[in-house]
Amino acid sequence: MIDVKESSREIFLLVDGHAVIYRAFYAFPKELTTPTGQLINAVYGFSRILLTAIRKFDPVYLAVTFDHPKPSFRREEYQDYKAHRPEMPDDLKPQIKLIKRVVTSLNIPQYEVEGYEADDLIGTISKRLDQDHQVLTIIATGDKDTLQLVDHNTQVWIPGRGRHGQEVLYTPAKVTEKFGITPEQIIDLKALMGDASDNIPGIKGVGKKTATKLLKKFTDLNQLYQAINSHSLTWPQGAMLKKLEQGEEQARLSRKLATIDTKVPLEFSLEACKVSGYDK
Repeated sequence: MIDVKESSREIFLLVDGHAVIYRAFYAFPKELTTPTGQLINAVYGFSRILLTAIRKFDPVYLAVTFDHPKPSFRREEYQDYKAHRPEMPDDLKPQIKLIKRVVTSLNIPQYEVEGYEADDLIGTISKRLDQDHQVLTIIATGDKDTLQLVDHNTQVWIPGRGRHGQEVLYTPAKVTEKFGITPEQIIDLKALMGDASDNIPGIKGVGKKTATKLLKKFTDLNQLYQAINSHSLTWPQGAMLKKLEQGEEQARLSRKLATIDTKVPLEFSLEACKVSGYDK
């Protein structure tokens, strides 16, 4: 059992629907079908992860967020955003409706807003919950982008892959232990090194090790470029300094793309998310 810090507070379990769906789809075997032959590995895997999280954290409040089928605002900012990602597999598409039926049957509110991704809705809800210090938010996801949201009021739970995978609960201290930087610096890390999975460019030639070293020295992107523009650096110098100077525009664009929007226009009620009975 994972130890949830500050367990005296009421827990809001916030599930990143699409991230968990994809994790389930690739983790569970395609031999899982209904008697009629319909593939349900993602439905089974999603339900298993969701019910495991409910048992583990015993939430008082619960909600699931989904990506909207239409592209997010990030595609308008950068046409190649997520351009390299393959289309949703044909054998996963029919399972989405079934998964949403599972969520509905469990009487869990679902959130989906055109122009935004599931983690934008998670960010918005979690920041609104920050105003109520009686609530500890646990984000259930397979997407480490949400680590930027981790703070005193928000933790991120990433379930293990399949039956024997190792789960991780990220607190601020755990993020620093794992990545060597604070949750707030996760965005700047992606701004510098990019993210191939989302096709976020970052700065060419800057990898994770260099990006982490830069953030330890300069804290964030703004302070880094203030130091560069002051022409008083002892490090970085030479080729790396040139890469940073030439890549500033890309870095700032990448930071914008990597930042979870916490101000989505969203009708949200904490009371409506209170765990209640379900349709057996």
